[in-house]
Amino acid sequence: MKSKSSIFYILAVVGFVLFAYYIISIGTLLQSPTLIQTGLEEHTFDFIFLKKLREPIPLLFLQIMVVCGFARIMGYIFSRKLNQPSVMGEIVAGILLGPSLLGYYFPNFLDFLFPKSSLSNLTTFSQIGLVLFMFIIGMELDLKVLKNKVHSAIIISHASIIFPFVLGMLLAYYVYADYAPSNITFLSFSLFLGIAMSVTAFPVLARILQERNLTRTPLGAMVITCAAADDITAWILLAIIVTISKAGNFSSALFTIGLTITYILGMIFIIAPFLKRLGTIYISRENLTKSAVAIVLLILFASAFATETIGIHALFGAFLAGVIMPAEGNFKKLIAEKIEDIAIILFLPIFFVITGLRTQITLLDDPKLWGILGMVILFAVIGKFVGSAIAARISGSNWEDSLTIGALMNTRGLMELVVLNIGYDLGILSPAIFAVFVLMALITTLSTGPAMDGIQRLFSKKAIQIPIPKVEENKLRVVVAFAQEKMGKSLVRFAYALSGNQKKNVDITALHISPNDTLTNEELRKYRESSFEEIRTTGREFGMVVKTEYRVTDNITYEIVNFAKQNHSNLLLIGAAKPLFSRSYTGGKIKSILNYTPATVGVLIDNGLESYDKVGILYRNSDDAILTFSEKLTTLKGMKSAKIKIADILQPETDLNPYSISIAKLIPYSLVIIDLDEWEELEFEKLDSMPTSFLLVRFLHK
Repeated sequence: MKSKSSIFYILAVVGFVLFAYYIISIGTLLQSPTLIQTGLEEHTFDFIFLKKLREPIPLLFLQIMVVCGFARIMGYIFSRKLNQPSVMGEIVAGILLGPSLLGYYFPNFLDFLFPKSSLSNLTTFSQIGLVLFMFIIGMELDLKVLKNKVHSAIIISHASIIFPFVLGMLLAYYVYADYAPSNITFLSFSLFLGIAMSVTAFPVLARILQERNLTRTPLGAMVITCAAADDITAWILLAIIVTISKAGNFSSALFTIGLTITYILGMIFIIAPFLKRLGTIYISRENLTKSAVAIVLLILFASAFATETIGIHALFGAFLAGVIMPAEGNFKKLIAEKIEDIAIILFLPIFFVITGLRTQITLLDDPKLWGILGMVILFAVIGKFVGSAIAARISGSNWEDSLTIGALMNTRGLMELVVLNIGYDLGILSPAIFAVFVLMALITTLSTGPAMDGIQRLFSKKAIQIPIPKVEENKLRVVVAFAQEKMGKSLVRFAYALSGNQKKNVDITALHISPNDTLTNEELRKYRESSFEEIRTTGREFGMVVKTEYRVTDNITYEIVNFAKQNHSNLLLIGAAKPLFSRSYTGGKIKSILNYTPATVGVLIDNGLESYDKVGILYRNSDDAILTFSEKLTTLKGMKSAKIKIADILQPETDLNPYSISIAKLIPYSLVIIDLDEWEELEFEKLDSMPTSFLLVRFLHK
């Protein structure tokens, strides 16, 4: 009898084969015009399918599926395999789907998947996504942090703008004659190259800080402050440059600047107070009404419409609308929850593809252009990295922090692509220069992580070696890693039970891992406090202090394993989560944690575990390690433990009952503890339903 998972995999394979067949059929028809002409006679079904896919709606859905799927795959590869922000993988995915790779090797397929007639629809989608994204970025910009480190932030952020801006204008003098569009003045071209050199990618920088757990350090606070000030200055300069470029003459520019100032004053003194009053209503609420969401979206799109009509860009309006959103209470968080996922997962990858379709690396067929690329990268690094590092050193930071600040401020990423696309749409950047600057943005951003690692290694060699304190012997050092608070509470209770009611002999640290990289510093603080509230309550219940640690990362497995090593833990307790396409509770992330953690690991499968009123300990022989591990499990009030020999739960296999485990004998127990090897050997995961909760234990030393 085939299991449900086997049937699922068979159906999935059949579906994939059919889909691959139709894609091959499409490729064949595209490669041969004669087949298209005779398709109705010789390839009727293929031809009808192809004709349907050429209609706007099916084609748009196909594009979205390809773009989002490929973007997530590349994002996963970059974050898990290359230790880079996942957004960089999504950017690379966009470039690979463009003429640089897909169009170079499969031009007919690129023309089919992204025909020129469909680009207007995709461009509209990407612009909507960018408007939503810039709105979120505006909300993430915490203006309060600028007050705490104003002096240093102003010095560093302005240096990181001025140095690369000047170098960009010098570069424009060198490339203007050969590579600037014919109808663009030198002033517009040079100003735009200057600002393109000066941008810092605030979102990518924030993600790097969070992944390295630097957000709450003095260095992280300084860099976030500098990046915020840098963003504000850069966007103001960009608005002025766009105004000058689009106005055409001085009087038109003055008129546009006057309208822009009027618009900004209206947003600050009319719309912001209204939103603040609206925000006070939702200080303690858990969700927004539909009317409130509608008002916010109307203000967002009205602001974007105003700036686009004035003559700057819709993105400026979206950004400012986000900045003026009230910071009190949950208002920003509630709005972000409504908008963020669809903006980042659906719309942004489409923007990356539009950028990729515009980026033609094959245009760099002239050695001079490759020389210009090298010069652009050199000037960009000198301007941002060196300029920021020197300014940080002058403002009082040590050399290690100064160089780290320089490396982080040299991050460009997504914000650079936004600026470059504005320049491309305005006709300021030619396709060749556009491709050069896109490559510069990728290279400088991808170098941030390795540069920080190199700086850390350089100064760690020079640092005075501090002796590691001796770890206390005969002490149970437990790390409880959890995502959901309920699971964390259960694991802490179990850890205390294992201590044998000897509070002095147990050291419990609760580690909460979150992949959420979209919270502000203040939200992170509040979230951290609320995440451990029940954990601390459980600790007080048993008269002990539970240490807490909160980490935000995309690499959850690495963080848990590394923390267990640093904490010298001899027991790691985690909750199980069954993968989406598997029946195994010990696959995916759990498998990696089991393989690499230098400690005994307990994996809790929670099937409604409410109490430890009766715990069953499954063992095969009297000398099994599981008996020693569980011998103290009578310390909690009401806890009873019973030893169950594995031979007693086995039953003869029959055609009607192919499984050897007697489920009925496990039902009386609220929790069953079993060695992981026995769990796998007895194939518990073949059970259609779990009769109780289980703790699977993998011992470090048998």
